[in-house]
Amino acid sequence: MASERQLPRTSRLSRAPRLSRRSLLGSAAAAAGAATLTATGAGTASAAATLPHSRLRSSGGTPTVDVAIVGAGLAGLTAARDLVAAGKSVVVLEARDRVGGRVLGLNLAGGGVTEGGGEFIGPTQDRIKALADSLGVQTFATYNTGNNLLYKDGRKTPYATDGILGSVPPIDAAGLANAAIVQATLDDLAKQIPVDAPWTAAKADEWDRQTFETWLRANAVIPSAKFLFDVACTSIFSAEPRELSFLFVLFYIAAAGNAANPGTLERLTETANGAQELRFVGGSQLVPVKLAATLGDRVVLGAPVRTIARSGAEYVVTADGVTVTAKKVVVAVPPPLAARITYDPLLPAARDQLTQRLPMASVGKAIAIYDTPFWRADGLNGQVVSDTGVVSSTFDNSPPDASYGALMGFIEADEARKLDAASEAEVRAAVLKDYATYFGEKAASPTSFVLQRWNNEAYTRGGPVSIAAPGALTQYGPALRRPVGGIHWAGTETSTYWMGFMDGAVRSGERVAAEVLAVL
Repeated sequence: MASERQLPRTSRLSRAPRLSRRSLLGSAAAAAGAATLTATGAGTASAAATLPHSRLRSSGGTPTVDVAIVGAGLAGLTAARDLVAAGKSVVVLEARDRVGGRVLGLNLAGGGVTEGGGEFIGPTQDRIKALADSLGVQTFATYNTGNNLLYKDGRKTPYATDGILGSVPPIDAAGLANAAIVQATLDDLAKQIPVDAPWTAAKADEWDRQTFETWLRANAVIPSAKFLFDVACTSIFSAEPRELSFLFVLFYIAAAGNAANPGTLERLTETANGAQELRFVGGSQLVPVKLAATLGDRVVLGAPVRTIARSGAEYVVTADGVTVTAKKVVVAVPPPLAARITYDPLLPAARDQLTQRLPMASVGKAIAIYDTPFWRADGLNGQVVSDTGVVSSTFDNSPPDASYGALMGFIEADEARKLDAASEAEVRAAVLKDYATYFGEKAASPTSFVLQRWNNEAYTRGGPVSIAAPGALTQYGPALRRPVGGIHWAGTETSTYWMGFMDGAVRSGERVAAEVLAVL
């Protein structure tokens, strides 16, 4: 992507010779990650379990491992960590020339890094926090001091987030009353969803026959209340309410928790005490970077997997320039991308049909950099909710020391799709126009600007998550995690808690590793 900067390389990971532009495993980060894991005793394995993957491309043979993992995002890397810790030989084949998947750091022209993909964590996201802690990656609070801004009907209204309404925008009283009822109803219905099998809920068929839009029109009957849930929907899913099964929405709410804490819509949408509460010092990609460093040459970059073919009791996994034989295979990429791999024998129809019905949502992130976070002096926290513009949701993405200012805006759903074919200059102009509307003319003149459009990312094609339209879960949901022979499925879409988030990816990696170990 044009917004991605040249970054330091490392010799610790194998890579295809033709793909070597943007490795984020700088040698310093790799050394730091290795040192951290050594200090905690994690990530070690016997010499017998270590395959010299740096020689895979030139060996001319087909090495055999216990497990081949497709995808070096948080799910694949977490699975590899647990399998290696159990003494198994592993290779991780990654199509890109970087690790992290949908977690991406963008280097800034003046120094520093900002998040081009997943960045926030919050309460009950226990597994990503535990992983980061084990790697020595610290967190800091998302900037949340001062007023939010509501931009609606051409009017800009600052509002406090610590009053009786919390962070709910100040709409009319009738809208607020209606919105409160709708939110309480959604939370109550979500409690009826089994997070490990939402298609088994008592009313699953009824809820999966309708879109979220249909349900909202029948329940969010005050226009201002409907506006709030429309914005919440695009902010959470990067999809329009008309695109989503109501059952899928209820599951997503139910999954915003853990075994001890039921999920709530508020936890999904809030900054303080919610999913946007914390960020990672040094950027979120530092977590997969350090995790990959502990795996060393087991991670092979620039190796998109093309075929997975059964050969007797094993599988031959063929990527560009690399062929590996494995006892088991873990596919840890989004369902639509998993569907683009050729399988021999063919996958069961239910699994293939499922992947056809879980498209990626549409999202981009635009970050404007300034000398200072000037909006803070105006008593603003950088967070906007808007009913118009290319960007309808923003955050203060400045570093913890506020050494420069950064405004991050999400470009989502219909707005993202409208700009898929636009030039970066055109997107920049549209985004800065919105920022100036929200924060004044200073926002129109950043010192630099970075853009990540996931719809146009070759090995993602959207984000932050695959979404389910009506009928997908009840008809095909059971195939989501069900192994096919020795092929197992991971990725945030397969998580029972925090699907679509970094925490869900880590959980899925831990789950699939345990699943594979039980049958090896």
